[in-house]
Amino acid sequence: MLTLDFHPAGRHFLQIPGPSPVPDRILRAMSYPTIDHRGPEFGALGLKVLAGIKKVFKTEQPVIIYPASGTGAWEAALCNVFSPGDAVLMYETGHFATLWKKMAEALGLKPEFLGDPGIEGWRRGVQADRIEARLREDSSHAIKAVCVVHNETSTGVTSDIAAVRRAIDAAGHPALLLVDTISGLGSADYRHDEWGVDVTVSGSQKGLMLPPGISFNAVSEKAIAASKSARLPRAFWDWTEIIEMNKTGYWPYTPNTNLLYGLHEALDMILGEGLDNVFQRHQRLAAACRAAVNAWGLEIQCADPAVYSPVLTGVMTPEGFDADAIRRIIYDNFNMSLGTGLGKMKGKMFRIGHLGEANELTLMATLAGCEMGLKLAGVPIAGSGVSAAMENLMAGSIAAADRKAA
Repeated sequence: MLTLDFHPAGRHFLQIPGPSPVPDRILRAMSYPTIDHRGPEFGALGLKVLAGIKKVFKTEQPVIIYPASGTGAWEAALCNVFSPGDAVLMYETGHFATLWKKMAEALGLKPEFLGDPGIEGWRRGVQADRIEARLREDSSHAIKAVCVVHNETSTGVTSDIAAVRRAIDAAGHPALLLVDTISGLGSADYRHDEWGVDVTVSGSQKGLMLPPGISFNAVSEKAIAASKSARLPRAFWDWTEIIEMNKTGYWPYTPNTNLLYGLHEALDMILGEGLDNVFQRHQRLAAACRAAVNAWGLEIQCADPAVYSPVLTGVMTPEGFDADAIRRIIYDNFNMSLGTGLGKMKGKMFRIGHLGEANELTLMATLAGCEMGLKLAGVPIAGSGVSAAMENLMAGSIAAADRKAA
């Protein structure tokens, strides 16, 4: 029987890789009275959030905002640029890349999956040279697009999107580039225009620090042109009328007004801190988290240090230890939620989120809970991850102070 009376003292530590904790500033903004979504106040709000979100995507092109989850934005990206039976090249980096492929199949597309079989393929990023080789084979240009995940939330791998664009260009192929950065946006460096992405998909509940319920398509001129001849059915997801009405700050449907209040506040927080500072903070916390995992003597899910994620760290548990049982011990004893292993990694790993409004002390509390939970579960650990993370963070603080003084 479901019980909703688990309310221990202190705040709950939500350390999954999204939805991330919602800051008080954003919660207060969302509590404002709902206004007329056809009135002048709303038009001003709409124009401001549309301008602000472009800065986070680093684009001058339209960004479509939907009252939907990231899954809705996946579908919007696909149905706006493709026709039934179109061939699409996708890359298997984890659970979410796999789900996007399944959606493409359900919509009547013909996705082809690149990547390594088994668990090994879920431990590395997109290999752009394999995409280039496959596109060179496609002399008839039957492949209409390449779809990849930027930050694979299920594994803690951040792929090199600029390298994927270079691979497409090197092959001389006209394929569109579609990218999912649902968990990367606002936490990991992302450049829609500079990297030549045609459709970028994202959501509100990760680096943007909002509850689930807003999703995005950032679109290029090439993608808009492709949408004019695409024949997959679409009505609600259709970019055309949304882009036109957005010019005055409105939407052709009822938008989620109070979440847009929250988005307005989130953009003020992110842009006020400065995007580069936000990215550096995430990298700093991620490095300290990995120092802890290394000190424990456990394996990091991402096997390639070049593509470690600044958003989350996947922790592999030793043979004979169920990662979900360890997560349950941590939840029951320390009121902290960690991400479960998904798909092929179920029971083999847990995920530590260090994104959004996280800071050094948030991370230290998280690692202390993990370390105590590992010990309670009987997992043999080599040393104190908490101490290792502290040393890492202090060394970074001393180095930063030295740079300021120089």
